[in-house]
Amino acid sequence: MRPLLLGVCSALFFAVTFVLNRRMELSGGSWAWSSSLRYLFTLPFLLALVAGRRRLKPLLREMANRPWAWLLWGTVGFGLFYAPITFAAAYAPGWLTAGTWQITIISGSLLAPLFVTRIEGPQGTVAERGKIPLRGLGLSLIILVGVALLQLEHAQKLSASQVLLGIVPVLIASFAYPLGNRKTMELCGGRLDVFQRILGMTLASMPFWLLVALFGWADSGLPSGGQMVQSLIVALSSGIVATVLFFRATDMVRHSMTGLAAVEATQSLEVLFALLGEMLILSAPAPSLVSWTGIAVIIMGMILHSLFSHAKPAKRPVKQNERESISSAQ
Repeated sequence: MRPLLLGVCSALFFAVTFVLNRRMELSGGSWAWSSSLRYLFTLPFLLALVAGRRRLKPLLREMANRPWAWLLWGTVGFGLFYAPITFAAAYAPGWLTAGTWQITIISGSLLAPLFVTRIEGPQGTVAERGKIPLRGLGLSLIILVGVALLQLEHAQKLSASQVLLGIVPVLIASFAYPLGNRKTMELCGGRLDVFQRILGMTLASMPFWLLVALFGWADSGLPSGGQMVQSLIVALSSGIVATVLFFRATDMVRHSMTGLAAVEATQSLEVLFALLGEMLILSAPAPSLVSWTGIAVIIMGMILHSLFSHAKPAKRPVKQNERESISSAQ
């Protein structure tokens, strides 16, 4: 129960991202600044945290061994995840973006065959390719039905181009984040802890974020004070607090694939938290009956994930590429 509670708390803090990104977009702030400032503000906090634990030098040595691989997967995992999310905020409400983001629950599972795990056995080291967890995938499809119901009403009110610009970037992000996350886990090989790996991905993605910031400056000038303050809140809430809570929850159930799926499914509550946040902060109108139905289906899928994980725990140790969940630093 405790891992699920931590997952729910992380979903609450992650929802701040969607609400404030939408608020900054509505107030005229550039999506480029909204995305780049989050990581620029997160960097010094992570540096202080890792250096304070005397684990900065091992991280830098690890990155120096394979700098181009870190640059690639850090940019994919953080850059191609968060920039599309903030871009989509210009074309869709935050709660709708949060709903579409739940596709990441299935995206991470579909990526499993791309990874090969080496397992020590009685006959020596055996290479085993990851398999798609079909049972958990079936439960994830329930959540995707809820996402489809959310998008159905939204698509009827906007042009096809607006719908695509609000959905396609989120789809790209839903695959980029778990891919970059798991590839950096392969690079670490268990030699780095969670905080070191998050800092490593942040450092590796800095060239990308500096380019995005330059684009924002050329396109709309310097960010306003309000946008900087809100970006700082997002950095602390989502980049630090939510990520730590979520990674802690996944670490507690790391030996159960169904347990991991259940913790991942708690992130579906981001939709509800983002919706409530927009109604309170942005005075957004309440969704229609169809959208409420979609939200209810998403939450029902999360509950089924929880029940499933307690009813049928996994018997085998978790593989390295499954060890941490796909959601980290939304």
